[in-house]
Amino acid sequence: MIRSILLTASIIASGTLLSQNLKTVSYQDGSQKLKGLITSNAGKKLPGVLILPAWKGIDEEAKTAALELEKQGYIAFIADIYGEGKIPANNEEAAQSSGYYKKNYAEYQKRISLALEQLKKNGAIANKTAVIGYCFGGTGALESARGNLPVVGVVSIHGSLGRDQSRKNEKINAKILVENPADDKSVTPDDYSNLIKEMNEGNADWQIITYAHSKHTFTDPKSPDYNEIMAKRAWNHTLMFLKEILK
Repeated sequence: MIRSILLTASIIASGTLLSQNLKTVSYQDGSQKLKGLITSNAGKKLPGVLILPAWKGIDEEAKTAALELEKQGYIAFIADIYGEGKIPANNEEAAQSSGYYKKNYAEYQKRISLALEQLKKNGAIANKTAVIGYCFGGTGALESARGNLPVVGVVSIHGSLGRDQSRKNEKINAKILVENPADDKSVTPDDYSNLIKEMNEGNADWQIITYAHSKHTFTDPKSPDYNEIMAKRAWNHTLMFLKEILK
């Protein structure tokens, strides 16, 4: 019982610490208010990484990633894709909201662009910025590349790889790293092969790493899919990729 109470207190304290070390940045898309989070090294001239969170909006995994990236010498900004008053309360709402932006990809790309502007306003070097995203955010990372947003590279972490096949394959400038769990039921063999075709036809610099015995949200410690070994490997691969393209 005491151990359980201590563990709960530790989790609460950890969440509070994350909030204290990340500063809120308010910005807008027209009349829609947006609130992102930025690391405490904002204002310095450093490489920048935009983090696109999973389908329920800014969460602990995104916050932890931001703080870890700060330790590596990056300014990290967590984007608010949905906006104030529109954060999903449950899985059903999250599926509906994320599905809207996947379908209306130009609006998703616009929200990502606005977040990139905030990252650069807060000190990130313009020609040394990248995007990483988890789950729905992983889809956003790929959309950043598809939209040729002004970033050097993108990392899609257990993102949805599928795309409306009526869209034309365009040239892709950003370097791409896809971290794909082997047992992700949301990714079909067609999704996988179509993405490779898209990247090749776009003449992209791309790499896909597949993680064995891993389900969809394998990097999230709070998920039943969490695979500690593979999550650590994926994070190391992310850091190696970012170091190559940003430093």
